[in-house]
Amino acid sequence: MSRSVLRKTLLGLSVCLAASWVVPNASAALDGVTFKVAGGDEDVTATLRGASLLLALESTEADDIFAAARGEYGRLIGALYAKGRYSPVISVKIDGREASSIAPLDAPSRVGKVEVSVEPGPVFRFSKTRIDPLARGTDLPSDFKPGEVAESDVVRQAVDAAVEGWRDKGYAKAEVANQSVVADHRASQLAVDVGLAPGPRLRFGAVAIEGNERTRTNRVRKIAGLPEGERFSPAEIERAANRLRRTGTFSSVSIAEDENVTPPDLLGTTISVVEEKPRRLSFGAELSSLDGLNLKASWMHRNMFRGAEKLVIDAEIAQIAAQNTGVDYRLGLSLERPATLTPDTTLRFSVEYAHLDEGFFTADGVETSIGFSHVFSDELTGRIDIGYEHIDGEFFARDRSRIGSFLYRTLTLPVGVTWDKRDSKTDAKKGFYIDAEVKPFLGFGTTGSGLRAYGDLRTYYGVGEEDKLVFAGRVQAGAVFGSTLLNTPRDDLFLSGGGGTVRGQPYQSLGITVPAGASSYTIGGNRFLAGSLEARMKVTENIGVVGFVDAGRVDQDAFFGANGDWHAGAGFGLRYDTGIGPIRLDVAAPVSGKTGKGVQIYVGLGQAF
Repeated sequence: MSRSVLRKTLLGLSVCLAASWVVPNASAALDGVTFKVAGGDEDVTATLRGASLLLALESTEADDIFAAARGEYGRLIGALYAKGRYSPVISVKIDGREASSIAPLDAPSRVGKVEVSVEPGPVFRFSKTRIDPLARGTDLPSDFKPGEVAESDVVRQAVDAAVEGWRDKGYAKAEVANQSVVADHRASQLAVDVGLAPGPRLRFGAVAIEGNERTRTNRVRKIAGLPEGERFSPAEIERAANRLRRTGTFSSVSIAEDENVTPPDLLGTTISVVEEKPRRLSFGAELSSLDGLNLKASWMHRNMFRGAEKLVIDAEIAQIAAQNTGVDYRLGLSLERPATLTPDTTLRFSVEYAHLDEGFFTADGVETSIGFSHVFSDELTGRIDIGYEHIDGEFFARDRSRIGSFLYRTLTLPVGVTWDKRDSKTDAKKGFYIDAEVKPFLGFGTTGSGLRAYGDLRTYYGVGEEDKLVFAGRVQAGAVFGSTLLNTPRDDLFLSGGGGTVRGQPYQSLGITVPAGASSYTIGGNRFLAGSLEARMKVTENIGVVGFVDAGRVDQDAFFGANGDWHAGAGFGLRYDTGIGPIRLDVAAPVSGKTGKGVQIYVGLGQAF
């Protein structure tokens, strides 16, 4: 293939040098592929080898080899253009004959040897970079300017950014009107001159719905929330699609813009959905050598009333065969209705019964709440609920003798926010996660009134190639204000120990010791701090190792007070990546404190945090 000085368009680069022809009854006979790149540039060589059809070909059939050889020219030219090389010399020979010179009907029935040789040619640089007109505020790639390497991808990115700049301003039909991309082979330069046609500024028009079989059309339209009559925006289309996906009712969502404009300036859209199966049954389990076995099950209906309402009934039995506590169990029901008040606001209702046996107290409680959650962005969500809690129980001394009973009745108003900037919810390698909640509560009878605050901060930092080493950190803090320790509902107090706080220590083993005559009992504190550090190293594609240290502190009435204490644990773990999250095996032991001894084992799905 010889050099030529040609005017070439890079915006829709497509090199088609050969069609694929099939020769029947061809036999297998390939001895090998020789692939040579002149110049010694390792980056260019690696790029070409990665783009090669012949090197990737698994078949040894002659017809497949011949088709791949004829297509090799276009693949390699495209790879070289992406590196700013526009004067290549490429040769692909089949048993000594140039593949491009072999007529499809003369395709060989046997192929013994294939030789590929490439002279990449010089690197071209931009001599001219003009795209006009540009919408105000449009940012083009920093490499798209005279003197920079003229990579074809940079040209495409610049044109795409220019067109999207107009679309972001409401010019939905903006397009390339004319283009001139000229390669000067003598000077090794590329001149780019592109003219745009923004078209008219448009508004959202009528929204058509298709594909919904069980979900009512008006609910699909309301959940999507496309603002008919308002200025067109690609971001609004993306937000509408995300709203529909968040419901979990649909397995596929796409939104297409109409080809034609409805006078005077309306652009219609069509929402196409594919519905998920309405019901799902799921199970989960987690095992700890000290805390026992936890079993979970849930049944979900994704479209309860044909408006994408989600009903979940879930149950849990925890601490089966735990060493220091009894069995806990819980049964809950929740219902969510998306697009209530606004497209990004979900109405929530829940009711739950729970039995707790924590060794030093047992309790039966019923909690019900109703409220709203709101999505401010893909990363930021908020929530507010009003609820009622009724807890009736008994507390025991260390020898399990009954000391007394308690009854807590509270009206609550929890307000929370979650800011999630992680790159993955199950195996994060970068970013951070913050969850914070304040819960004012009004007590009845002997129950105190006050405010509970809690925060959870997690951060992740990956280093090395493909983030094979990840450092992860977590800080938890909580406090109760206004209510005395004994008048605060037990489940609003803080305990430390176990998989959620300090691994290696017994579950919820660190609290506040309360004297009771000649005996004593333990309850949670009204001040809490905990921290965790992990180093996660991936040793193979699917297997990773982890080293970690956790610490926690519980206090009464003030942080670092006289009636508080620390404990800590450390250990190591193994991770096996399943594609939906790693299977976790952690082994930990106490390194500080008086609450535990011996080795603890934890098994679960997903990272510890």
